[in-house]
Amino acid sequence: MKKAVFFDMNETLLNLSLLKTQFDKHFDDAYVLKYWFTKLLHSSTVMGTMNTYKNFGELADVALENLFFETGKSLNTDTKSEILGAFRKLPAYDDVIPAISMLRNHNIRVIAVSNSSLEMIKEQLTNAGIIDFFDSYYSVDDVNKYKPFKDVYLSVAEKEGIQIKDITMVATHDWDLFGAKKVGLTTAYIKRKKEIYNPFYLQPDFEDSDLLGLMQQIVTFANS
Repeated sequence: MKKAVFFDMNETLLNLSLLKTQFDKHFDDAYVLKYWFTKLLHSSTVMGTMNTYKNFGELADVALENLFFETGKSLNTDTKSEILGAFRKLPAYDDVIPAISMLRNHNIRVIAVSNSSLEMIKEQLTNAGIIDFFDSYYSVDDVNKYKPFKDVYLSVAEKEGIQIKDITMVATHDWDLFGAKKVGLTTAYIKRKKEIYNPFYLQPDFEDSDLLGLMQQIVTFANS
């Protein structure tokens, strides 16, 4: 019986379209947002490997400065604030509220687990209009390690008092699900992007391009 679903937030629940609009003001490149986000995640992984930690905002700031430097563009304080500020105002995808409502109707706990700071998670969920649908939310700041390091998933499970076997992790990032599955969580992949799931990672237990359909699979499995 599945008792809880952990949700990644950025790109999984929250649409990066608003952030893309900000990048498009400065770059004529459809992949620049993805490049910046990849640099940010790469830094978080390297820092974790070296047992060193800086919060997500600090890493995002440096990745943005590096992006502008690489492309020969100047970056002032106002532009930086405008771009990174959009990260706090991302809208939820249309399928999010129906999907998480389904879980709550089946007495399955809904928990956000994000690389963002706790303050930022609260602001993001509030601005997206979905914070009241969550039972709780956790930041990687609690363990000073980013996903997909095992510390993150194990820490949240312990704090919630839920056994690993009773948790499903939902994300649009294959590396996040790889980390979750390595520690024993069931995993569910929401296909938000045109991207191949890495064949060298442990594969998800469920997948769908619609979050409501994905939650229906989880609910069905939980009740089987």
